[in-house]
Amino acid sequence: MAGVLVIGALISIHARQKPQPPAAPPPVPVITSVAQAGDVPIYLDGIGTVQAHNTVTVRVQVDGTLTSIGFVEGQDVKAGDVLAQIDPRLLRAQLEQAVATHARDVAQLANARVDLQRYITLVAQDSIATQQLDTQRALVAQLAATVQSDLAQIAYAKVQLSHTAIVSPISGRTGVRMIDAGNIVHAADATGIVTVTQIEPISVLFTLPEDAAGMVLRQAKAGPLSVSATLRDDDKPAAHGTLLLVNNQIDTVTGTIQLKASFPNKDHVLWPGQFVDVRLLLETRRNAVTVPPGAVQRGPQGEFVFVVLGNGTVQMRNVRSSTSNAGGGAALIEAGLAAGERVVTDGQLKLRPGARVRLIEPAAPGARPAVAPSPS
Repeated sequence: MAGVLVIGALISIHARQKPQPPAAPPPVPVITSVAQAGDVPIYLDGIGTVQAHNTVTVRVQVDGTLTSIGFVEGQDVKAGDVLAQIDPRLLRAQLEQAVATHARDVAQLANARVDLQRYITLVAQDSIATQQLDTQRALVAQLAATVQSDLAQIAYAKVQLSHTAIVSPISGRTGVRMIDAGNIVHAADATGIVTVTQIEPISVLFTLPEDAAGMVLRQAKAGPLSVSATLRDDDKPAAHGTLLLVNNQIDTVTGTIQLKASFPNKDHVLWPGQFVDVRLLLETRRNAVTVPPGAVQRGPQGEFVFVVLGNGTVQMRNVRSSTSNAGGGAALIEAGLAAGERVVTDGQLKLRPGARVRLIEPAAPGARPAVAPSPS
């Protein structure tokens, strides 16, 4: 009987000393977000330089005294506006001389033609030699050519006279005046009067990596591509325009391709020589799935996200995200995730497939994170 009691006591002690199963690890606190579906613009970013469509240095084309200046520095002018005036008296006198010479030669030609008709009659009557008739015919032809030359001289004199009024060849804005009224100017002068720069519309030259050339060319076949320009000290686009040109060769030194966009620039926010950040709208993906960029992780097998399941655990899901710059700072998911699924955006370091999680709200600056209820 005593032996039975001893054995029972030993069994009881052994049962009390048997190790208990380990406790389940506590849920991992994570921040999550729901994958969204919507239209997502795809951008390509570059750095560009503003360039005027046209820049003209206005120079004189005839010699003379500059009598007046017809513009103010920094003034907006239209094509054909008079910018300066050269004394026209000498060239006007030359025009009048050419007109008088033409009138004299026309009178001589008329007289020679009358004589020619008279000689034709006399030759028919055998009153004069045929040689005299031939000489008169040659004289008429010579005087007719002289009249044509006079007309050319008149046209030339008119053009020279028109050059005394110096007009703007393009619409734009004048720069610094480089000469004052009263100076004698010459057509051979290297220095012009003023430079006129076309401000509206205006161009922006920018570069993109050579890998983008094919994508841009394919999308451009469907229609003009939109381009926005942002000033270097701002974060919002200052102007919107359209793509004009994809250059016909790639720079082998930098591995980039040059593009050109045009902007209406009605408010003159863009200025020639200015550096701007350029964003080219390549396309808009319809009903695309996006997540915050922090949700996408990289591993040995590629990109993946942690998806929160309904039982409060996580599943590691391989995905494929777009390498293009999606609008709004979101990561564009090409495959592997559906809209409405909840993904982990912060706290992935302690996660393993099947781990339980505890959802917390993102903390505001200077505040402690708020705990959200775990999914059931």
